[in-house]
Amino acid sequence: MTYSIVARDPETGDLAIGVQSHYFSVGPIVPWAEAGVGAVATQAHVDVAYGPLGIDMMKSGRSAGEALAGTLASDPNAQVRQVAMIDSSGSVAAHTGEKCIREAGHRLGDNYSVQANMMLKDTVWDAMAKAYERSKGSLASRVVDALDAAEAEGGDIRGKQSAAIVVVTGKSSGKPWADRILELRVEDSPDPLAELRRLVRLNDAYRQLGKAEELLLEGKDEEAFELYENAVKVGGNVELDFWYGLTLAGRGKVDEAIKVLAPVFAANSNWAELLRRLPSSDLFPNDQELIAKLIG
Repeated sequence: MTYSIVARDPETGDLAIGVQSHYFSVGPIVPWAEAGVGAVATQAHVDVAYGPLGIDMMKSGRSAGEALAGTLASDPNAQVRQVAMIDSSGSVAAHTGEKCIREAGHRLGDNYSVQANMMLKDTVWDAMAKAYERSKGSLASRVVDALDAAEAEGGDIRGKQSAAIVVVTGKSSGKPWADRILELRVEDSPDPLAELRRLVRLNDAYRQLGKAEELLLEGKDEEAFELYENAVKVGGNVELDFWYGLTLAGRGKVDEAIKVLAPVFAANSNWAELLRRLPSSDLFPNDQELIAKLIG
């Protein structure tokens, strides 16, 4: 009922899982990951326990193969499970039970595993592997490329419904909220992969926005502006435009700021009211003349 990929970026050590299924809200079920430890995809006739158990075993020092073997050995219904695991070193292991609904199979690669069951064709997992190996860009975008390839090959025999992606850092900082780079879910959609890709791009834009704000505090204006510009190129998100415009204005680039902010205020006048309130929170200079000029 599902196709998925577990993967590791050999340069950063970051770990990822991507999944799509004709099933409502697949995100809480299939993907499991912990920074500096590993990632698990548990699917087919799902036993969700494979996720946390696999993570715990890898956390205790077992390899992906050892963790998978241990969980399978304790499961009397292993023949209906499909599971893939990857550890922090990039070692991968996968299992496709002989009773999984056809077409079902998996393929192991360098720092990744792709797996699928209940597919229209038995070529889906090979198509995923080829797409992932050929793809360039961030780990998240490569994962989505592999999922797109599965769908293009015929995908789930029943169609499509939900999708999810999780990306965690290669090393743990001890702060789980900081180590989770990405966790996005599309619970129910006629085109979940298109929506997932949009969310991945938007998430990247917001991360760039956050980094830009840090750089501004460090006095690295030029680097910050470059990130701001990259973030707003995502398009269609007025909040990114709003904060970018205010940053321009705060750095004396008023004419540029007006061009950015005018469509924001035209779309919703509440953004203008929000700007008027920011000085009281020390988030914008208390310069009423400047504020009036920006609002127009």
